[in-house]
Amino acid sequence: MVSLRWLACAAVLAVTWLTSTGLGIVANPWPMYLITSAMVGYNLLFYLWQRRTWAGEGNVERNIFWQILLDLISLTLLLYYSDLPRNPFLFYFVFHMIIAGMYLRGRTPYFFAGLSTAMVGVAMLLLYLGWIPSHPLRFPSDMAPRALPDRLELLGVFVAFSSALWMATYFTTSIRRYVDRAHASLRQKEKMLGIGQLVAGIAHQIANPLDGVQNCLRRIGEQVRDDRHLTEYVQLMGEALDRIERTATRVQAFARPGGITLQSTDVNQAVEATLEVLGASHGPNIRIEKELGAVAPVQGDSYTLQEVLFNLCTNALNAMPRGGTLTLRTYALGSKDEDQLFSVAIDVSDTGVGIPRVNLERIFEPFFTTRADSGGTGLGLGLCRMLISEMGGRIEVRSALGQGTTFTVVLNRADARRGAAGNAGSRL
Repeated sequence: MVSLRWLACAAVLAVTWLTSTGLGIVANPWPMYLITSAMVGYNLLFYLWQRRTWAGEGNVERNIFWQILLDLISLTLLLYYSDLPRNPFLFYFVFHMIIAGMYLRGRTPYFFAGLSTAMVGVAMLLLYLGWIPSHPLRFPSDMAPRALPDRLELLGVFVAFSSALWMATYFTTSIRRYVDRAHASLRQKEKMLGIGQLVAGIAHQIANPLDGVQNCLRRIGEQVRDDRHLTEYVQLMGEALDRIERTATRVQAFARPGGITLQSTDVNQAVEATLEVLGASHGPNIRIEKELGAVAPVQGDSYTLQEVLFNLCTNALNAMPRGGTLTLRTYALGSKDEDQLFSVAIDVSDTGVGIPRVNLERIFEPFFTTRADSGGTGLGLGLCRMLISEMGGRIEVRSALGQGTTFTVVLNRADARRGAAGNAGSRL
């Protein structure tokens, strides 16, 4: 942006000089020279700050915010002093909407769309009312001094301008969100694929000697049948080895993506089954609530969905060491979800310690954990995300320190295609 602004300042100075001195189109070029000088000044400050105090990643969005803000103000003033209603460069505002939509998060791009619309709209209104002087361009073909456009022409220009800004902002932010999600999903799948291959190899290496240990243990058990204590120890060791074998088999299953068979799944039933498995394993100060809505079946796997919910609930309970409320909620998104129309959502919310903002984007990364001291491996959430992705859904998280965390699992409705077709038919 800084480099492009140098070129823009040079272009504005050259065009202003040419249209005022050579062609006489601009009657009073000095306000435009002053505005361009101000642009050169703040661009120099951004250049210096970018190399010093604002070089950190945490200040990038703030840096872009102020650059766009000052550019929009400068562009509005430049257009005002060069026949704003008729100036074809009026639509240069769109470039800043695209930049804001690509690099700024949340509602900030829409703030700039609203600000630009307001500044240009107010300038046009004041010009029409005659409260501020006009600065029309004087082309050689004009037989008489140009008058201001009538109100219908002004209204048409303003409607075209504002609609172009808002549409550019909407499409740019929508595409950026889609690309961000696709990139994150692809990166996550690549990581999980590499880890899956590693884990599958380790599990395979464990399985071979495990069979030999189990055979030897069975022979030892046959020799110590007369000793009750040794028999009990052999039985405990056998049960431990069985658990290891089941874990290795389960890990190998996780390492093979595409092993889920999608079928019609009742999410409310999955929530009820998860709560039954949780049972009374939580602390005495924990309160569990459920808010089950009237939702349609989803495309998924009941067992896998229960496993994901159980993992999320376990994390939620660990996030409330002093007690709190765990809430499971199901509801239909309908047409509110732009990515998955007519989808069903499951919220797993806690009132625990929350997740720092710096960790929110990393919690799904394999081996990233904030509970390493208590045995956390950092694989649970990554596996949950992979499993939900295999079911055609997605998992989102929002959190606030000291207030709690909410994980949202979004799955496609089992009859989503049929429902979408029916809605389209009803509209026709």
